[in-house]
Amino acid sequence: LSLDALANEVVATDQQLKAFYEEQKDFYTTKERRKISHILFAVNDKTDDAAALQKAKDAQQQLANQAFAELAKSISDDTLTAKNGGDLGLFEAGVMEKAFEDAALSLKLNEVSEPVKSSFGYHLITVTELVKGESKPFETVKDELTKTYQKKEAETRFYELGERLTELSYENADNLNVASDSLGIKTKTTDLFTKDNGQGIASELKVRNAAFSEEVLKGNNSEPVELDGERLVVLRLLKHEPAASRKIDEVRQDIIQAILIDKAKQQTVEQAALLSRRLQDDESVDALAKAENLPVKTYKGLTRLNMEIPFQLSQAIFKAAKPVAGKPVIFTVPLESGDQVIVSLQQVKPGEMSDEDKKQAALASKNLANVFGQAYFNDLLNSLEQSADIAILKK
Repeated sequence: LSLDALANEVVATDQQLKAFYEEQKDFYTTKERRKISHILFAVNDKTDDAAALQKAKDAQQQLANQAFAELAKSISDDTLTAKNGGDLGLFEAGVMEKAFEDAALSLKLNEVSEPVKSSFGYHLITVTELVKGESKPFETVKDELTKTYQKKEAETRFYELGERLTELSYENADNLNVASDSLGIKTKTTDLFTKDNGQGIASELKVRNAAFSEEVLKGNNSEPVELDGERLVVLRLLKHEPAASRKIDEVRQDIIQAILIDKAKQQTVEQAALLSRRLQDDESVDALAKAENLPVKTYKGLTRLNMEIPFQLSQAIFKAAKPVAGKPVIFTVPLESGDQVIVSLQQVKPGEMSDEDKKQAALASKNLANVFGQAYFNDLLNSLEQSADIAILKK
């Protein structure tokens, strides 16, 4: 049972879509962006209502020759916003008093309001940034809207059919035909799959677990399996092949290949050991490689961060002993591929710490000291708590 399949069966008229568009219009609308500033003339013990109003009117006159932000810095009684030119940030409905909000919403860009009364006093308000809201036209979102509408309409049907599928597959546990015929859903057949792997619907772990459940292996329908909230699956066993050893003829080539690979690996190990001994007897690397038709790669100034060689090989090189008295260190490194690499380590040069490295090392040392110190402190505290004698005296 698929929500997408049910949705595709829903036929939506333009009238239905337009009504749905009006319901969902907020999703297709960019809200207006309005940024405001104000100058406050407070009504308080020092300044009465009439005086504050007169200040606001006088300031209106000054704005003819002075920028709003500059005037706000010098005369606004809102000291918090005055230093930023009266900036109140983006306008948000429901935060300010109604008279203030109505005035702020009615202004055009850079227009200054008449004095507006609030519980704080009188305000001069201006809009410093204004981006009009915009709704995407119906025609441009029709395809997207259609899919959303179809899915929404199909959801109720999906849950109704889901309950019905659950009932029918349980009441008729020996077949899928009753549920299939009643709901009009075709029964599909998978290829054989194992408990670990499968194709199509059997690639879902939940499906494989249900298919190998005791109930299904006994011949009953599975319980409905929900997949990603939009698909509901009931499974029934069609064919079951028990685990068994494959016949020798089926696996002959695999066995031969495995034996050949194993022998090749063993020969590689033996050859690497032999060549290593020859190098330790002071035979030349180049001469030996040429005689055995083997490639040689030389690296100078190899560092731990060098990405040219396999990580496993790099680790072995930097863990190896250092050459003594100019005599190279010879050793063999097995790679995951089965290859053997013979290394002739000629020279080791100690690393040099940069000033930044030294700073990092000092910081790391300090952090480690803090960690160990805290651990020691916690151990000591626990020890003291465990050994403490506590007596409660009752009066």
